[in-house]
Amino acid sequence: MKFGVVTFPGSNCDEDMIHVLESVMGQHVERLWHKEHDLRGVDMVVLPGGFSYGDYLRSGAIARFSPIMQEVASHAQRGGLVLGVCNGFQVLCEAGLVPGALLHNSGQKFISKNVWIRRATARTALTSAVPDMALRIPIAHGEGRYHADADTLKMLKDNDQVLFRYCDEQGRITDEANPNGSKESIAGVCNKGRNVFGMMPHPERACDERLGNTHGRSLFESLLKEVLA
Repeated sequence: MKFGVVTFPGSNCDEDMIHVLESVMGQHVERLWHKEHDLRGVDMVVLPGGFSYGDYLRSGAIARFSPIMQEVASHAQRGGLVLGVCNGFQVLCEAGLVPGALLHNSGQKFISKNVWIRRATARTALTSAVPDMALRIPIAHGEGRYHADADTLKMLKDNDQVLFRYCDEQGRITDEANPNGSKESIAGVCNKGRNVFGMMPHPERACDERLGNTHGRSLFESLLKEVLA
């Protein structure tokens, strides 16, 4: 499978993602610069975490207008796979490729720690083979509070578009386990076509055995199993 990892000015998790895709999962990766107009035939585009354009206006708001996002949108419309993690999720929301918005954390502070999330649907390539259990995945964000209006939240639930929810270590969805005040404890969503995925937690930071945590690897294994089947 051929992945393309986009680097925006301010991206800082692109090399982490490339390492996991290339060295851990054994896949081919193209490094894509934000000013490019060629996706080089990749199967999946990945928008990594970081602080695109310094998040000076609003997280993801400037990156949404980068030239490569025109190609990402076209790729998604053709049914191509797209994954946005953390700042990448913010870019997808700003671009209208997934529903909702990411607001300042309820505590108004940047949060960097391990949290627990649980799969909310098995009906996507990213989650179909992910075990139905609490996964320990790091977060690192200041604007990660997922928000959507009542109609959008209903649509997400009716269409089974919620990918992950924050939970406690036993997999229970509780207010105490919600690190940033996200609506419905939502940690990730997909589009109606189930080919564009956005999530705040960083699965790429939980894939290498040297880090003592490989819970995130199941997402990439699920993706490869589904696409390469």
